Amino acid sequence: MGRADARRAQRRGARRAAKSGGIRRLFTWKKMLGAFFGLCLLIMGAFVALYMYVDIPKANALAERQSNVYQYSDGTPLTRTGQGVNRQIVDLAEVPKEVQHTFVAAENKSFYDDKGVDLKGTARGLINTLSGKGKQGGSTITQQYVKNYYLTQDPTISRKLKELVISLKVDSKKSKEYILAGYINTAYYGRGASGIQAAAQAYYGVDAKDLNVSQGAYLASVLQAPSQYDWQTASETGRKLVKERWGYTLDNMVEMHWLDQAERDKLKFPVPDKAKPAKGLEGQTGYLVEAANKELEKQGITAEMRQAGGWTFTLNIDKKRQKELEQSVDRQLESKLDRKNNKVDATVQAGATSVDPKTGAVVAMYGGVDYVKHYYSNATRRDYQPASTFKPLVLASALENGSKTQGGDLIGVNTRYDGTSKRPVVGSDTPFAPENEDNQSYGSVTVQKAMNASVNSVFAQMVVDVGPPAVKKTALALGVPDENFPERPAITLGTMNASTWDMAGAYATLDNHGKKVTPFIVKSAKHRDRTVEPVEGVGSQVISRKSADTVTSVLTGVVDSGSGRAADTSAYEAAGKTGTSENNKSAWFAAYTPELTTVVALFGESPKEGGGQVSLTGTANSGRANGGGFPAQIWADYTLGALGGGSSAQFDLEDVERGEVTVPSTPPASPSQSASTDTTPSQTPDAPSQRPSDKPSQSQSQSPDVPPTSQSPDVPPSQSPGLPGGGVPGKPGDGNENNIADNAPPAR
Repeated sequence: MGRADARRAQRRGARRAAKSGGIRRLFTWKKMLGAFFGLCLLIMGAFVALYMYVDIPKANALAERQSNVYQYSDGTPLTRTGQGVNRQIVDLAEVPKEVQHTFVAAENKSFYDDKGVDLKGTARGLINTLSGKGKQGGSTITQQYVKNYYLTQDPTISRKLKELVISLKVDSKKSKEYILAGYINTAYYGRGASGIQAAAQAYYGVDAKDLNVSQGAYLASVLQAPSQYDWQTASETGRKLVKERWGYTLDNMVEMHWLDQAERDKLKFPVPDKAKPAKGLEGQTGYLVEAANKELEKQGITAEMRQAGGWTFTLNIDKKRQKELEQSVDRQLESKLDRKNNKVDATVQAGATSVDPKTGAVVAMYGGVDYVKHYYSNATRRDYQPASTFKPLVLASALENGSKTQGGDLIGVNTRYDGTSKRPVVGSDTPFAPENEDNQSYGSVTVQKAMNASVNSVFAQMVVDVGPPAVKKTALALGVPDENFPERPAITLGTMNASTWDMAGAYATLDNHGKKVTPFIVKSAKHRDRTVEPVEGVGSQVISRKSADTVTSVLTGVVDSGSGRAADTSAYEAAGKTGTSENNKSAWFAAYTPELTTVVALFGESPKEGGGQVSLTGTANSGRANGGGFPAQIWADYTLGALGGGSSAQFDLEDVERGEVTVPSTPPASPSQSASTDTTPSQTPDAPSQRPSDKPSQSQSQSPDVPPTSQSPDVPPSQSPGLPGGGVPGKPGDGNENNIADNAPPAR
């Protein structure tokens, strides 16, 4: 390197050193520390200013609380709620000391020692608010009291800061007893109850002074999520969570030396009484309001916000169609039941959900005979199985996945299967040999005929061919909930749990050519202080149009010449499927026209305390109450009226494989009726009203769920070469199964 190069290198080094030194001089530790303390002083100064500026405001004017208005889709009133606040103030001295302690143990163990605020919790709440996560926990009892008594429920930064300042001032000026009394008297507990006295009456039918520590722990626990934690209406998850919080509360009391461990160990969970519906919620009104409130809760409109009043909730419920649905249930079911003198009739519960498949709007819903008499909604309950209404989803999965039979044939509408009753499935690690209805065997049948006749053995094999995990994935995408949904061959019988609401969404998605439809009931929620976006009723394409339209084409055959014939009429084009669950505990009809998707179900529910599922066999002295009977008749009667006497709309099906056309005829006698767990009805319920229709009723000698077939019964697999899995006798379940559903009686 020459001298010139050396000098240049030296100058470059000097410049770099100067630059580095400049940066170091700019960001020295002293300057950074000074900036930090300066920021802290600025924040402290701002807080002091805020503390001086914000005073303790006047309490909320509870007497000025407004009612909430619920109305039909056309704006006509449905009902008003919250016209009076269900609250009775009680002195803290009237509440047992151990019950007082349950609230502190559940919400704020440091309550008696803190200064009224939880800075970490408040900071977390502010961060969650800024990040859009909405309402979060972390507040002290003092902060919650201030929010309930002085402020609003709005999850805003300004409200949170005011809450912080006012809490500090309240804690410095009021006693802890005053604050605790204010908190338990203003908090919302669910069931329309504000305050501990109203809550004690609503949940246990006693005054606050008579609550025991176990009941107090439940009421303290339910405050965290009143809607989800009400034991009588909670989901399995909700019950699990509230029971865990009840235990957590009592354990904290032991830790705080407020409860002896030996006494804690003796305590049992105090199951609350059944809720008593508020006035103005009689008939179907209460079910509609309850469904709307649950949806609003998911949208961020909590029970506390609704309790504040001033809301106008417009539902998607079409007033005319709602009336049609109620009248159809009365005509086709209730008028034929003798609930007082017939033990079976006393157990019958009907539920239905009707959806616009193009928007997802719930236009009509039937929750039960009367919300005041039967608080649990039959439209949204998930404690029964949807049975064979699940089979179309099995076919949808087969088509969507390009699945093949055991013999290597692509599964389609005209693919042939072995329909022999009790035929063991082939290719599964889980043995399964389901019995067809009435032990009827069909020999070699196409998928179309198997769907018409709801042949269990065919669809059991199809689930294996597609793969239970793939079938479940398709079903969840269509809208079936993941409730007791094992990946086993028995799912072909619809052995998971679902509601009419859920199945209406799944069938509406098929009706909507595979575009996801999510049923929603709230059209709009308006308040002067905030707006709420409704649920997005139509989503993305979850299965291809070809798959969805092909299933629709197959299901038109079920209505035209299969188990759904009771819904057949020239007044509209329809596609649907019947379903009757194990031991006839539920009966379903899920079907749709191009304009309307409706699912109707009957449930056998014991009227005894605690309920329980019972058989529907013998309903209205009609033998087996299967899906092709009362549910299909209710569906047809309602649909005819809801469509104004009929519709010329046709299914717009693209690129579908058509199934073979069958002509209704009397089915062959069952070769082994004694093998069936149910007996064929001696008479079928009356056919649906043919009001504006000119189509004659079906023969009453035909069993709705046993459609005709040209196949000879009892064709053994060995005589059916080439059938998927045929000629390969499997081994029936050998008693090693853990899931009883895999050896369940036949579902239709």
